[in-house]
Amino acid sequence: MPTAIVLYRRHGVMTRWRVLSLYGGVYYALTAFCMTIVPLPRPAVDVCTAYPTFAHPQLTPGVAFTDIWKEAHHHATLNALILNNPAFWQTVFNLILLLPLGLFVRIHFRRGLAAATAAGFTASLFFELTQYTGLWGLYDCPYRLFAVDDLIANTAGAALGWVVAGPLARLLPELDALDDRALAPLAAGKVPFGRRLVALFLDATGITVLSWTIAGIAYLGPGAETVLLAPLVAYALWFVLIPWLTGTTPGKHILLLRLVTPEGRRPNPAQLALRALVLSPPLVLVCLATGMLLASVADPSVPMEIAGEVVSLSLTADPVSGFVLLLPPAACLTLVVTYVKSVRRHPQGLGPHETRSGVRNHARPHTRAPTPVNPPNPVDPPNPAAPHRSWPMAEPGGPPTSWWPSAPLQPTPTANNGVTTKEPPDQPPPRS
Repeated sequence: MPTAIVLYRRHGVMTRWRVLSLYGGVYYALTAFCMTIVPLPRPAVDVCTAYPTFAHPQLTPGVAFTDIWKEAHHHATLNALILNNPAFWQTVFNLILLLPLGLFVRIHFRRGLAAATAAGFTASLFFELTQYTGLWGLYDCPYRLFAVDDLIANTAGAALGWVVAGPLARLLPELDALDDRALAPLAAGKVPFGRRLVALFLDATGITVLSWTIAGIAYLGPGAETVLLAPLVAYALWFVLIPWLTGTTPGKHILLLRLVTPEGRRPNPAQLALRALVLSPPLVLVCLATGMLLASVADPSVPMEIAGEVVSLSLTADPVSGFVLLLPPAACLTLVVTYVKSVRRHPQGLGPHETRSGVRNHARPHTRAPTPVNPPNPVDPPNPAAPHRSWPMAEPGGPPTSWWPSAPLQPTPTANNGVTTKEPPDQPPPRS
């Protein structure tokens, strides 16, 4: 959800290639981080006693070459120096570790060599500090060595990855160009379905939290009998009152969307109430799923207990009661599928709640949207009393201005008693 919010706010659309590139980078970052911290010492191991030398960082550059020569037992052969030398392969793997980072910086972010080198140095320094601090205090002492040669090799690997990515970056299309291509069919005002769906999930989450808050206040204040009205009050506040005052719901505000009528005006409360009423059936399942998700965060055993209760009633104790419990989610799921199909089939991507109420979504410009150029000033109607714009200004040869001199300019008198003659066009100079 946070990834979708960032992509829609920044690019206006979430293409599959940008998602693949982004999550590929996230997967690589997690993999590289795990390769620097695992295997973890067992809890019974005293790392301070088992790795006493790792408490002192290795800050002398070039020790890696000394280790390679030492592991080769001073034999300058292919097997001794390269094939069967663990110190050599450790350096090579440190070089390869951040090589994909350089590719990612050049292909995804379209940055230069300096940015790739800085990213490699920052990532490598984070890894080395993680090792030196014992996984940021999780262990009393470091169980891996902080080595400046690893920092140099990692940084060089990121720079090498940027260089290697050159031919690949020229072959692959730019992600911004793919975004513009995906946004082209949406120029007529159609908002991407995924963008609206993310806003709906945010609104469902907000309604769920607001319902719990109002229910708690009602339970402590007026009484337990008013708790059942909490979802209705939250729904009305979220989908009617707030959009009427602000022009959008909080979820749509985060996704840079606003609610408008076909004429581009802010909808009135009656239109918003009708939209909320038609939208309420499929939103019930979304709110239930959101509430279940929030409950599982507080107590992961809650969904399992509910599912176990439904299964036990369905299969053992009372199959009829279990079947009845499954009917509302099935009905809501059917409604959601019906709504999604209707939105996908509509030429403008409008749902039943939008066609019935006349309230639709309008996308505000995203972060990467080109800034519209200010239109030129309207041309003033000709005024016979005003001098012609082609006449010279007060400062000959100066830049054109929008003001006129205070004293009117006198036109140059014409010959032949005011009769103008058409002069022949200038002849081009003879070629040399």
